Amino acid sequence: MQSATFSISTSAREEAVLVTGQVEEALASAAPGAEGICTIFTPHTTAALTISEDADPDVRTDLIRAFRGMVPQVRFDHAEGNSNAHFLSALVGVSLQVPFRNGKLLLGRWQGIWFLEFDGPRKREVQVWAG
Repeated sequence: MQSATFSISTSAREEAVLVTGQVEEALASAAPGAEGICTIFTPHTTAALTISEDADPDVRTDLIRAFRGMVPQVRFDHAEGNSNAHFLSALVGVSLQVPFRNGKLLLGRWQGIWFLEFDGPRKREVQVWAG
C-alpha cells in the first residue's frame, strides 16, 4: 500500500475545508496510474472527514451551522472546553474510503471531500492511502 500526507491550516474554531484536489494530488503521487480503494484518514480527535456537495459555496457554512445545531449547550465533564469537538469528530468520523482510477477519485458529479475542523484554528494532517 502506498501513502502520502498533506497539511491543512484552519483559521476558525469550526470550519469546513474542501480538500478534494489535495487528496487527488496526494493520491496521484502515491499511486500513479493505479486503481483501487483510497482511504483518507485524519489522525485527530477534534476533526473529521465527510463527502458532500462541492458545487454550492453555501454548503460550507450550512455544514458547520448544522453541526453546531446538533450539539446544543450540553454540560460535558471533559475540562478542556472542546468536548463538543470530540463528540462531532466521533459522530462524523475520521476516515473515508473512495474508489479511484488513474489518480482520480471516482466521486459523483456533485461530490467533494470536506475536512471538518471542530476545534481550531490549528495545523492538521490528512493521510491518503492507496490500495
